[in-house]
Amino acid sequence: MMYYLHLLSEQIKGFNVFSYVTFRAVAAAVTAFVLSLAFGNFVIRKLIALKAGQPIRTAEEVHRLAELHSAKQGVPTMGGVLVIGTVLVSSLIWARPDNRFVWLALFSMIYLGLLGFADDYLKVTKKKSAGISGRLKLVFQLALAAIVGAVFLTNPLIEVQARSLYLPFFKIPVVPDMGWVTLLFFAFVITGSSNAVNLTDGLDGLAIGCTITVAFAYSLLSYAAGNFRIAEYLQVPFYPYTGELAVVCSALVGAGLGFLWFNCHPAKVIMGDTGALAIGGVIGVIAICCKQELLLAVVGGVFVLEAVSVILQVLSFRLTGKRIFLMSPIHHHFELSGWKENTVIVRFWILSAIFALLGLATLKLR
Repeated sequence: MMYYLHLLSEQIKGFNVFSYVTFRAVAAAVTAFVLSLAFGNFVIRKLIALKAGQPIRTAEEVHRLAELHSAKQGVPTMGGVLVIGTVLVSSLIWARPDNRFVWLALFSMIYLGLLGFADDYLKVTKKKSAGISGRLKLVFQLALAAIVGAVFLTNPLIEVQARSLYLPFFKIPVVPDMGWVTLLFFAFVITGSSNAVNLTDGLDGLAIGCTITVAFAYSLLSYAAGNFRIAEYLQVPFYPYTGELAVVCSALVGAGLGFLWFNCHPAKVIMGDTGALAIGGVIGVIAICCKQELLLAVVGGVFVLEAVSVILQVLSFRLTGKRIFLMSPIHHHFELSGWKENTVIVRFWILSAIFALLGLATLKLR
């Protein structure tokens, strides 16, 4: 919306800055952050009034973990509505409204946010840690992947490039045309990213802190992919629509910082599946839009470690009857090993920042 103010640049000196993605990206981050601080306490009070308290695993499920997290009982969940709302408003204000990738990213975030909200609602009303079944969640996530695939594969301007598979360190696609396997690939990226962030959301500020570093990295990747000169110099795929996603990513950075204000230990609010599924999903969609899907495994390294730890734990127990970790996801393993919650959180933030830097470094190693 604010983008169109650049049309007044001939009459009012300085208004041409509204045409620059970099300016609007910074403005989007600041706007989302300010909105989060302005409405954070209001959202928390509303969630408390709705008795949307976070249920935790019972002592019968994991006695030691229940003791460690007993203070979290009743902390309002569904706080992800604050992240979704501030990202949405900030993006609508600062991103170009005629950009299809912006609308695709925002639609994906709201879609998965509603799915997560339904899951959180069932948990709260049933007073249990289980909500919507994993299979039903997967069905909805696959439906979103089909919608994203349809947007790409029915557009002749981006269809060919969308079917290509790029790897970090390679200038040209390793698979020039994946055909209809592209749909399966998109499904893997979206469901994997969405569920990985959801698994990471187990400690105060852990998931949102890692989200900030990943979103910042993808704001730079999106900007590079949408700028022809930079894309040509760095030898990355060029998409004319992708630059505006830097505004959405920056809004997510600002919203994440604002949410962390209330979510840091000890948390006043928890994002729940409402935020985790939405954040993971929108990051996956943005990675698809700038053709850096596999790089997400590097940039979002902490999310990958969390998801892999769960997979390895399940496989080990089913095949050998033994567990690799004291508990999965892996952040609980370190908790049960004696690390303080704050120690786990900050060290995982550090790892997330390192992974993001490593991902960005691959741009010059092609």
